[in-house]
Amino acid sequence: MQFHHHGYVSGDPRVQNAAGTGVDRPERLPDEVDVLIVGSGPAGMLLAAQMSQFPQLTTRLIEKREGRLPLGQADGIQPRSVETFQAFGFADRITAEAYNIGWMNFWAPDPEDPAKIVRTTRTEDYGFKISEFPHLIVNQARVLDYFAEAAADGPARIRPDYGVEFLGLEVHDDHVEVRVRTDEGERTIRAKYVAGCDGARSGVRQAIGRTHVGAAARHAWGVMDVLVETDFPDWRIKCAINAAAGNILHIPREGGYLSRMYIDLGEVAADDDHRVRQTPIDEVIRRANEILHPYSIDVKQVAWHSVYEVGHRVTDQFVDDLDSPRVFLTGDACHTHSAKAGQGMNVSMQDGFNLGWKLGHVLTGLASADLLRTYDDERRPVAQQLIDFDREWSSLMARKPGEITDPAELSTYYLATAEFPSGFMTHYGPSAITADAPAQELASGFPVGKRFKSVEVVRVCDGNPVHLGHHAKADGRWRVYAFADAEGSALREWATAARDIVERFTPEGADLDAVFDVKAVYPGRWEDVVDVPDLFRPRSGPLGLTDGEKVFAAAPSAWTSADIFAEREIVAEGAVVVVRPDQYVAHVLPLTDPAGLERFFAGVMAGPRRNDAVHRRLAQTLR
Repeated sequence: MQFHHHGYVSGDPRVQNAAGTGVDRPERLPDEVDVLIVGSGPAGMLLAAQMSQFPQLTTRLIEKREGRLPLGQADGIQPRSVETFQAFGFADRITAEAYNIGWMNFWAPDPEDPAKIVRTTRTEDYGFKISEFPHLIVNQARVLDYFAEAAADGPARIRPDYGVEFLGLEVHDDHVEVRVRTDEGERTIRAKYVAGCDGARSGVRQAIGRTHVGAAARHAWGVMDVLVETDFPDWRIKCAINAAAGNILHIPREGGYLSRMYIDLGEVAADDDHRVRQTPIDEVIRRANEILHPYSIDVKQVAWHSVYEVGHRVTDQFVDDLDSPRVFLTGDACHTHSAKAGQGMNVSMQDGFNLGWKLGHVLTGLASADLLRTYDDERRPVAQQLIDFDREWSSLMARKPGEITDPAELSTYYLATAEFPSGFMTHYGPSAITADAPAQELASGFPVGKRFKSVEVVRVCDGNPVHLGHHAKADGRWRVYAFADAEGSALREWATAARDIVERFTPEGADLDAVFDVKAVYPGRWEDVVDVPDLFRPRSGPLGLTDGEKVFAAAPSAWTSADIFAEREIVAEGAVVVVRPDQYVAHVLPLTDPAGLERFFAGVMAGPRRNDAVHRRLAQTLR
């Protein structure tokens, strides 16, 4: 964590100085805003935390509830989400209080006595096998708390406006009129953009005429968070239990005592008319004990419970208008599915992460409004992939013993598909912000369109080991990683041209790294890196202090064993890896092609930001 560059900090460094609209932020909801977020679920709260990094803008979040969510329904936190938490500054704290899924066990009918269940497979969970981040279980309410803290501590000081009900909206060419109800009565808010983060029954979705496409699977599950006494031996291990009496997905919760159980309630009749949702909790517990035989649970307290029917739906469009979007849908407002794959909250947060920096760049003039077209293009296919995966996983979970030919099929599928539920299979296609012809062979381990996969490196200024990707915060900046050639000469020439490119698209008077966070990674030992271009040692803040934490070395040291050049297949000639503000790789280029970098950002950014002298110098450098 870096601080003091704006002067000595004696308090909590996570609390950034208020700026812009965060200074003397009014309590009353303004009549005009730049961004209005409707709903304080995972996507909405992440979006608020991201928008708090753009204090030039007025962002407000409205929520019908009178206060914070005391108990959330979602609880599964995939590694990609923990990686995202790292960017927002709270991965370590939430990991400390969460339950870490280290194993998953599978139970099935005893061949000698099918009325009883026996453990058939014990398998390591996929979390640490494919990422440095774990697979966690923690209440959704705590996730929202941490994002709320990040939003409130950001420069824009964003806090939810509770007790405000969304009533409807009307889209105009350059704004959206939103009708709300507050304790003062009905009002109309004028917003430049609206984000509908208001759940499966989204009023925003209905207001823009978008519809869910899909159907229910006609299978019901009871779910309960419980404190119990039990003789079931795997109570503190995640389990998939298949029995003659039905199925259970059992997930230990944070705190050491609480657990969640998804209990199979069976097929739902065509004429049920949702009556299954009235199944009493005593019946759900009875079913659980029937499935667990010869083991049992004595439920001491039910913290929360519900009954739901599996449904798989994707909204036909995630925006009001594909060409000129003003209203955006996120999370359950545009995709719904079962809860058993642990995807809902995770994918919803990535919707918000994808959208937030784009709104920030467009509204601050860094990019044109065309950037917002990419939201639907990128996130709708991800939602469809999620639905397809969840449909298959739900079907496997709901099978009867007689339908299972291979007892290991479920565990095999769980591990074979691990990269998808972990959040690492998202692959954005070519667009203005994802290159269509990258020099991928220069850095094969950083596939363009996929998230930047971190590796440990050594920070040159102090010799400390750090994960390269963990240094990137959710501050709305692009990242440019320049991997040096062995001699360093190509990197030095590239840095001369790249400085002019950075200056071209950086607002007048701003720090050199205000828009682009440019870092250098040398292939050798950290002790041998001595002559570094000024681009990688920019002056920061009003005091003009040199930032020494942008230069790294790849060779193993006393504290590291990995070599990022080998791990990510970076060629000896070096490479440039461009990463979007939401952590997805946008481009790979050779060090010998700074003009390619300039062309890419010319297509991304709104246009020249600096004076003509910079443009003339840049043109001469790239000629």
